[in-house]
Amino acid sequence: MLLPSIFSNDFMDDFFGVPQISGFPTTKYDSNFTKMMTTDVKETDKGFEVDMNLPGFSKEDIKVELDQGYLTINANTSDSKDEKEDGKYIRRERYTGSCSRSFYVGEDITQDDIHATFKDGVLSLDIPKKEAIPQKEEPKYISIEG
Repeated sequence: MLLPSIFSNDFMDDFFGVPQISGFPTTKYDSNFTKMMTTDVKETDKGFEVDMNLPGFSKEDIKVELDQGYLTINANTSDSKDEKEDGKYIRRERYTGSCSRSFYVGEDITQDDIHATFKDGVLSLDIPKKEAIPQKEEPKYISIEG
């Protein structure tokens, strides 16, 4: 009989978990991982305000890149092995690794147009709206023979 674990986020984890089948590895995703890089995008008259949650990351861990109209946010954190461990972990819930999200902002936006700040685990980006300049279509004349 399966009993709920006291180290689980949900007492039903063990009951509804994927059974281990010989030869097939099972991966159980923690529900906290799905909350990584949650993003709010708000449209204003001047542009877009993007707020992205990056808990546990420092400013140095985050890279924001603009390439061919795509804004890509990469966040990378690792476990530092410099500290001497005095005990054995029973459970570790801190995320280590990297994650990334991309958004299409348009090819008219340059990196100088975007302003970014990082405070209290929230990356805030201000992206202006740029109107596409309509190309004036020149009249095309058809030559008349005769």
